[in-house]
Amino acid sequence: MTTCKLSELVSPVFAASHRAVKSGGINELVEKGGRGSAKSSYLSLELVLELLKHPECHAVVMRRVGNTLRTSVYAQICWAIAELGLSSRFKCTVSPMECVYLPTGQKILFFGLDDPGKLKSIKAPFGYIGLAWFEELDQFDGPEQVRNVEQSLFRGGPYSFCFKSFNPPAMARNWANKYVLESKAGRMVHHSTYLTTPEAWLGGRFLSDARHLPETNETASRHEYLGEVVGSGTAVFENLRIEPITDKQIKTFDYRYFGQDWGWYPDPNHFAGCAYDSGARTLYIYEEFRGCRQSNAAWAEKIRHHMNDLILADPGSGGDRNVADFRAYGFRMREARKGPGSVDYGVKWLQSLAAIVIDPERCPETAKEFSEYEYERDPKTGEVLEGYPDAANHSIDAVRYALEPVWRRRGQ
Repeated sequence: MTTCKLSELVSPVFAASHRAVKSGGINELVEKGGRGSAKSSYLSLELVLELLKHPECHAVVMRRVGNTLRTSVYAQICWAIAELGLSSRFKCTVSPMECVYLPTGQKILFFGLDDPGKLKSIKAPFGYIGLAWFEELDQFDGPEQVRNVEQSLFRGGPYSFCFKSFNPPAMARNWANKYVLESKAGRMVHHSTYLTTPEAWLGGRFLSDARHLPETNETASRHEYLGEVVGSGTAVFENLRIEPITDKQIKTFDYRYFGQDWGWYPDPNHFAGCAYDSGARTLYIYEEFRGCRQSNAAWAEKIRHHMNDLILADPGSGGDRNVADFRAYGFRMREARKGPGSVDYGVKWLQSLAAIVIDPERCPETAKEFSEYEYERDPKTGEVLEGYPDAANHSIDAVRYALEPVWRRRGQ
């Protein structure tokens, strides 16, 4: 079918992604990363190969704005077809914009979501739409728009697969950055950078620019070339590592710490489980429980497996009565020490760590809050204000209570 080896066309960093797609173990692949990571090249090849493997299905490739299609994803798909040695088997046209696989009549169609009516009226000439690719995912209007498109496309047929790709925006609160932190069955998220691309593919000018930018603007370099979520200079925690924490790692933790922040609605109850490596000055957050409108009895059932662990809880918001209830239930719970400056000191201690590692699958709310926690700005002057915002920080408070024995000891 092809005149070359796929390994000659795909950067080695995408080997795991390719194996996951080929095995059928996933039905959604999100490729994110910086400039020069070759993610779009890889996905264009993967989409064509998947189309050929499923002769009853068609593909739809999308960007937010229609007039960007011809010079981006359409050109990319044409490149993939040529590189795979399939040019004689495809007919590619721009009016209508489509690539037709001649042996079967399967189509790769291209749409911009600035004209959603065209997408809603799409009809496959036979079979069904089984493949979709959202390029520059962050430019779409949000998860609801993407979800609505998927619901419209994937109707019928035994097979479906969705590819998504984007360069992470600088702000953690951007919906696409939040999206990749959500755990979903069948979804794989993979990150790549120009450092994982063979240098010969990038060229001397690209590499020269990529190596020069850190000397003049390190933050811009981290964002543009490494695909990092660097924020706008107001992120409270710049030492985060959002990555899996394995069961094997958890078993090796010598000391574990547990904290409880109280809430009802709209503020939630939040329980945090952590471990601290003092030698490496690294905090691991591997467990969370969160819920609104939870009675103490119901919450006690939820965290009952921690009955014999020391839990430090928020003394405010009726915390003394809540702690009394849990002690009556048999828990080793006591109030954290709250006093002047305790919030500032606790947060500063967290900021001073070499790393705060948060498992996004085990602790999605914690990963979200820590990532999005930012200093406030004066609405008139734009200047960053002193102090830490008292909002959307329930997991941060719970972690701060849990680690109180550590940071208070160090303070003394």
